[in-house]
Amino acid sequence: MHITLIAGSNRHHAISTSILRYIENLLKSNNIPVSFIDLAAVQLPLFSPDSEVVPKEAEPLITSVEQADGIILGTPEYHGSISGTLKNALDYLDNRHVAGKPFLTVSSAGGPLGVSSLLHLQSIIRNLHGIHCPEWISVGEGQSIFDPNGLPQDKEILGRIDQAVERFIALVKKLGHDSKHSEKVMMET
Repeated sequence: MHITLIAGSNRHHAISTSILRYIENLLKSNNIPVSFIDLAAVQLPLFSPDSEVVPKEAEPLITSVEQADGIILGTPEYHGSISGTLKNALDYLDNRHVAGKPFLTVSSAGGPLGVSSLLHLQSIIRNLHGIHCPEWISVGEGQSIFDPNGLPQDKEILGRIDQAVERFIALVKKLGHDSKHSEKVMMET
């Protein structure tokens, strides 16, 4: 199993990125290999469907998603939607990269919760033919779960994150098992 995490904020020390870093450590502690793409560090050119060549900056993103068994997306909520940075990165993907792969989504918001961004991600994932995990993670204003050094502070929220990740991993395993079983059945017939 291999999980790709994509941090969709271009803000340094973004809460959504901190949550993904926490999840990365959680996965690694359970011996699950991960790739972490931080869009604050990876500067992707604006996507253009007219371009005949994929820019070299986008190749690691596409390769990582293609090789992943599951994908976790993190975004801040801006004006009721996902960050432009994450949307631009997702525009480089199409259904041949993600069809049938499970996704877990994470948002952070200046208001109570970032549900609008999660709904937008759910729609994007569906249009890419991905499978959205029934769980999602949203952290709102006043829910300081990390101290200035990035250490987790709010045990209740971290418990909810742990539970969502656990259910996501179960979905990845289930879909991985089902796809291997389907391949075997198809080869036998």
